[in-house]
Amino acid sequence: MSPPVKLIIQIPCYNEANTLPYTLQALPRQLDGIDQVEILVVDDGSIDDTALVAEQNGANYVIPLKQHVGLAAGFIAGLEASLGYGADIIVNTDADNQYQASDIQRLIEPILAGRADIVVGDRGVSTLSSFSTGKRLLQRLGSWVIAQASGSHTPDATSGFRAIRRDAALRTLVLSEYSYTLETLIQAGVQRLVVEYVPVQTNPVSRPSRLMKNIPHYVAHSSATIVRAYTMYRPLRVFTAISLVLMFLGTILVFRFFYYYFDGRGSGHVQSLIIAAVLLIIGFQTMLIGLVADLIGFNRKILEEVLFRLRRLELDKQKPPSPNHPSANENK
Repeated sequence: MSPPVKLIIQIPCYNEANTLPYTLQALPRQLDGIDQVEILVVDDGSIDDTALVAEQNGANYVIPLKQHVGLAAGFIAGLEASLGYGADIIVNTDADNQYQASDIQRLIEPILAGRADIVVGDRGVSTLSSFSTGKRLLQRLGSWVIAQASGSHTPDATSGFRAIRRDAALRTLVLSEYSYTLETLIQAGVQRLVVEYVPVQTNPVSRPSRLMKNIPHYVAHSSATIVRAYTMYRPLRVFTAISLVLMFLGTILVFRFFYYYFDGRGSGHVQSLIIAAVLLIIGFQTMLIGLVADLIGFNRKILEEVLFRLRRLELDKQKPPSPNHPSANENK
């Protein structure tokens, strides 16, 4: 007889008192293959009645954060709390009721079947009518970049509608302060976790996106997140590419100098030789930095594995607390 499977649906919230009731009321309380469904709301320092609304509309747990820390930190706080409450599968969804709750069954099926560690809801961003043309292009470009960084097919990298297996959640670390969606996919690719995408439907837009204030703001923050995450998990590739570019430019200038030198005009092009030497030295040093960063990366992997094992042992020793309905408060 297989052990019971517990699913917790987590919802990071910031000032969502108006939209949260519709989101909570739409969530399923029973799912095929799941023995227990619970709902956890992370109140990210809201200054409205988000926590009270969550309690009144059936949330099993409300996790109040002392101050507004952002979506990424709220997501991680929800994962940690869900694991502490004994979740075998965690589903993350948005508080603005963007995603159709009926698709949660479709989202968890690959995990229940043992095919995937993480399942992401694919909104079909290239054809989503609620997105502007510019936003659709940015979403497609961002998904392509993440696919290159993670080494896996990524049709919708920014979708926050996703299901995560317990062990995959234990391995998840988010350092970005902006969003968790991009960094976690790069991390999953490096850790060779199996990520599957399933098509999902979206509801009509209830409010403007708070994450994407405008296109320049979104591009700047998303680009910084991608570069930081990719450099952290693939340092040798990044520094080697920079090194090769610098050394290539230096080599071209060396050949340029010798061309003019053998042509009898070398005395006027000593600057090229100096710049070439500088570029070659910097390129070589950048290669060395990449090697050191790669060694540090191996140490980080060891530490991540140790952290994973410690977290799993710690949670296995804990008996999941029973929810004190309508809420179980926990200060973070």
